[in-house]
Amino acid sequence: MESSFEKRVYLGITGATNVDWQSKLKEINRLKIDAVAVFLSRFDKKERDNLYRMLLKSSISKVPFVHLRDDTNADDIKFFIDNFGTHYFNIHEEHFGSLTQWQGYWDKLYLEMNFDSQIAKDVKVRQIGGFCVDLAHFKSAIARGSEEAYYVFVRKNKIKFACNHLNGFSPKTNSDLHTITSLKDFDYLTTLPKYIFGDIIAIEVENSIREQIKFKEYLVKFLNNYFK
Repeated sequence: MESSFEKRVYLGITGATNVDWQSKLKEINRLKIDAVAVFLSRFDKKERDNLYRMLLKSSISKVPFVHLRDDTNADDIKFFIDNFGTHYFNIHEEHFGSLTQWQGYWDKLYLEMNFDSQIAKDVKVRQIGGFCVDLAHFKSAIARGSEEAYYVFVRKNKIKFACNHLNGFSPKTNSDLHTITSLKDFDYLTTLPKYIFGDIIAIEVENSIREQIKFKEYLVKFLNNYFK
């Protein structure tokens, strides 16, 4: 595993509409950024097709991490592997009932636990590559004493912790923050066990790319100091 977080923390393309990802991609091209994480969570197939075309024309040459959704399939995974060398793809608990749609790529799939204090009956993390821990969700799960926290904890020496979502956390509401208003929103990270931090840490916020660059600069120093 890379020791410095400079090479582990990645900016993220997120959003709910074409305006969201297009504005981020414009910033990425303008700044000539060549590596980002991509969150497909809220993009339907039509929107994904548009995004894929624009990614191929962009300054991006590497996408280490992609968040899949239930209507993606093996072709989506192949697109990112072939064009951007992607190794990590994130799924949710409910996707274990339909793993066949990603046949041939199970070793590249990583589980993000849900946020409902129960474990879906089909979940068997050993079938796939390992865990993708959402850091703010895990913080909340610990505080709530939820089933998700226990499921992860008892497998800490048995399953690979490969990748993460990184967003903010509100102690007041015990919930994640996807729009960051203060760098203090990241302070919770030093309360988490070090074993859950993976090779790839994808920033998952709605903030602009320029803001994410500032967040990354802070996070790299913050986490490098925590892991001394």
